[in-house]
Amino acid sequence: MTEPSQSKPQAPAAMPPRIHALIPSAGTGTRSGAAGPKQYQALAGKALVLHTLAAFAKVPRLAMTVVVVASDDSCLAESGSQVAAYSIANCGGSTRAESVFNGLNWLIQQGAAAHDWVLVHDAARCLIQPEQIERLIDACLGDEVGGLLALPLPDTLKQEQAGRVAATLNRSDKWLAQTPQMFRIGSLLDALQVAGDAVTDESSAIESLGLSPKLVPGSVQNFKVTYPEDFALAEAVLQSRLSRRAA
Repeated sequence: MTEPSQSKPQAPAAMPPRIHALIPSAGTGTRSGAAGPKQYQALAGKALVLHTLAAFAKVPRLAMTVVVVASDDSCLAESGSQVAAYSIANCGGSTRAESVFNGLNWLIQQGAAAHDWVLVHDAARCLIQPEQIERLIDACLGDEVGGLLALPLPDTLKQEQAGRVAATLNRSDKWLAQTPQMFRIGSLLDALQVAGDAVTDESSAIESLGLSPKLVPGSVQNFKVTYPEDFALAEAVLQSRLSRRAA
């Protein structure tokens, strides 16, 4: 009789990639003219950053959402149940890139995998809507690189020299970068190590590896609250949304 064949034990299947959100919120907002960090200024009855978090709370595909704040920042922790669905990481750095890098490592320490996706979003883009986040996820899940929300440049673009127009530039291939920006955690960590603290968004870091992120159409309302007049505009948009829901 022949010996029964012995099947080799199967290696455990790799976990499918999960999707996380990372919201750097350690900045001081010096250009906003606010008395304190702009992410905690009141808009439509609550702190600006809480409007941002509310949008991400409505995206069920997110496994974890992490807000990266400064080491001595307890504002969100003191908000109690308002942020119960989020993790707060007190590892913010002196630059946005450093805060994102530290936040990615925090995610890894909490069990995230290098092949997981992460959506990095500016806390000050408080008008982001869940459907825009979902659109980015749908566009990037099957992509090898990842991508970002962005808008084709609508205005004529001028090059300046000594306070005067030096040239008018072709705008046909120019886009305004927005967030979220969605990439693999491991790739983004590598990219930030190569690019350093000078980069102002994650796409720039990924581009430093010779990769080309995908451009996904965003929304004109998804602007970053930066200057004093931006608060009034964001307040008007939020109040308009509240009125429509009430109606």
